[in-house]
Amino acid sequence: MRKLKNEELSRKTIKDFKESKKIPLILILDNIRSLNNIGSVFRTADAFLIEKIYLCGITATPPHKNIHKTALGATENVNWEYAENTIEVVQKLQQNGTSVWVIEQTKGATFLNDFQPKKNTSYAFVFGNEVHGVSQEVVDSCNQAIEIPQFGTKHSLNISVAGGVVIWDFLSKMKLYK
Repeated sequence: MRKLKNEELSRKTIKDFKESKKIPLILILDNIRSLNNIGSVFRTADAFLIEKIYLCGITATPPHKNIHKTALGATENVNWEYAENTIEVVQKLQQNGTSVWVIEQTKGATFLNDFQPKKNTSYAFVFGNEVHGVSQEVVDSCNQAIEIPQFGTKHSLNISVAGGVVIWDFLSKMKLYK
């Protein structure tokens, strides 16, 4: 076994990335405080060819050195948009036929291992604030909730970790990787 060099990885150029078919998944960041978390989500979105990120409320937007620190240039590739009101984004996406799921611990949530995305359906996942999670008003506006099963003493995961777990699960269930 030998570690691969960067030039052996056959990564896309920015132009190739922008022209590539994206997976049918949109991420909505609801009032994320940490610029490093925002950058990490961009980097994960780049890795998995996410369609778009909505940055809502107090969530900072690029360009910013602390977002860039963890995004490592992904803000140049990934399609993103700022919106002040998360609920308006959720409603707009729903009106366009997107199924919007909040990633949150709620009564009646579907555990991630039980979530089965449907083919030919666009999805959006809402991730919330590091301290308070997704606001109840936003939770109320979503189609359903997904909860990541956890077995330790803490009640949450860092948003960048939660994003990576949920996005990979979605990708693998949709069999969108090679």
